[in-house]
Amino acid sequence: MLSLCICGTAITSQYLAERYRVNTPMLQSFINYCLLLLFYTVMLAFRSGSDNLLHILKRKWWKYVLLGLADVEANYLIVRAYQYTTLTSVQLLDCFGIPVLMALSWFVLYARYRVIHLIAVAVCLLGVGTMVGADILAGREDNSGSDVLIGDILVLLGASLYAVSNVCEEYIVKKLSRQEFLGMVGLFGTIISGIQLSIVECKDIASIQWDWKIALLFVAFALCMFCLYSFMPLVIQVTSATSVNLGILTADLYSLFFGLFLFGYKFSGLYLLSFTVIMVGFVLYCSTPTRTAEPAESSVPPITSIGIDNLGLKLEENLQETPSAAL
Repeated sequence: MLSLCICGTAITSQYLAERYRVNTPMLQSFINYCLLLLFYTVMLAFRSGSDNLLHILKRKWWKYVLLGLADVEANYLIVRAYQYTTLTSVQLLDCFGIPVLMALSWFVLYARYRVIHLIAVAVCLLGVGTMVGADILAGREDNSGSDVLIGDILVLLGASLYAVSNVCEEYIVKKLSRQEFLGMVGLFGTIISGIQLSIVECKDIASIQWDWKIALLFVAFALCMFCLYSFMPLVIQVTSATSVNLGILTADLYSLFFGLFLFGYKFSGLYLLSFTVIMVGFVLYCSTPTRTAEPAESSVPPITSIGIDNLGLKLEENLQETPSAAL
C-alpha cells in the first residue's frame, strides 16, 4: 500500500515534468502539508489535557520545528537531485538512508539487530542493484546530469534527513501518538515549506499554464502523499521504521511497471528478478523480530542499611530474646 502511494507520487510528478514542464516539488509538498494541517493539526486543537495543541507547543515546539525542517528538506533535496545527477545515482545513493536509519535506531531507539537482519538488508540492496542494472540495459539511463557531484551530495543529505525523520516518527508514534506526529509535522511543515516556496519557486509557479489536467495531477499527488503520511505511522507502530523502508524499496519497481504502459519504458526480465530479490530480503528481515536493549542497570550495590530507628528496635528485640533463651 505504501509503495503504491509512493508510486502514485512518482507517476504524477513525472507527468507534470515531462508532459507539462512543471517542476515545483516544494509546491507539491506544501499542498500535502496543508492537508495534514487541516486534518490532524485541527484535531489536536480540539483535544483536551496534555494532548492539546497549545500544551504540546508550550512543552516541545522547538523539537517539532527541527522535525518539520528535516522532513521538508528531505523531500526537497531528493527531488532537486534529479536535476543534477542520474537516475542510477539517485536510486543507489537513496539506499544510504537504510544503514543511517539502522544506526540511529541502534542509538536512539535501542534497537538490536541479529545477523539475519543484516543479511536481509544486504539482500534488499542487492535487489536495488539488480533494478539499476535493468535500467541501464533498458536504456533508461539517458540523463548524465549537469553536475553529478552536487546531485550525489543532495541525495546523501536527503536520505540522511529521511532517516532522521523516520526515527523520530517511530519514537513519537510508539511513545506518544500518531495524531501528534502528523499534526505537528503538518503545522511546521506547512510553515517551513510555505516560506521556502515563496523564496525558490515563485517564478516556476507563475509560469504554469493552468488547466484542469494539471490541477488534477496536483490533487492526485497531494492525495497520494496524504495517504502515505497517514498510513505509514500505522505500519511503523506494529513493525519498525527500518522494515517499512525496506518494504517501500519496491516503489521504484511499481513505477517502472506502470511506466511500461504510460511512458513506453522497455521491459527487462531483471525487473521481475529485482522485485523478487527485494521481497525475499524483506520477508527475511520480518521473519525474526528485532529486540530492544534494556536500560543499563546501575553498578552501585543496593543500600542494605536498616536505619538508626530500625536498628534500635532490632537491638531491643535481641535483648528481649536473650533472657528467654537463657531460661
